[in-house]
Parts: sequence; structure tokens; C-alpha cells
Amino acid sequence: MSKFGELLDEKIPILLAFFRSQEELTVDMSPVLKDVAAALGDKGKVIKIDVDKNQQLSEALRVKVLPTLMIYKLSEMVWRQSGEQDANTLISLIQDHID
Repeated sequence: MSKFGELLDEKIPILLAFFRSQEELTVDMSPVLKDVAAALGDKGKVIKIDVDKNQQLSEALRVKVLPTLMIYKLSEMVWRQSGEQDANTLISLIQDHID
């Protein structure tokens, strides 16, 4: 998890999207996340995290509902929401944390 800490220690906001690739009932947020990443360019990052491949991290962050979305800036969680979100909402939330 030390790499995770280094990743979050950036000055730009980072959107983490926790999902499960093997579950058919999980909402596929990929198109929304691609739109968000394209809109942000180099002013923010979007990172998808598969909970099955990152169980320790998911447990440490108490991810129980999928998808779970978090925004971090300078290693601090500034927003968290479980459930599907639209691209415009996410872009607006991230832009609030761009210097």
C-alpha cells in the first residue's frame, strides 16, 4: 500500500473508482470514467480499482458497495460516494479541487 500512498500524494485531484470486473450486476462506469478523464486532461487523474485484485486496499478503505467513488487531493479524501454517478457531476466535483 506504500505505492498507493505515493500515488495520492499528488497536487492534482485523483478520482478512485472501485468496481468488480467479474460481477454482471455491477454498473459499468467505464464510459463515464473515460469522459471524466478526457474532460480533466492533465488537471486530474481517474484510477479504476478492481476490488477482487486489491482486497487489502478495499478493506482498509471500507469499500462495501460498488461502485464506490472517492476523490483524493494531497493524500486527503475530500469526497466519497457509493453508487453510480454521471460524468458531469464527477467533473464538477473534481474541478472544485483543482488549484
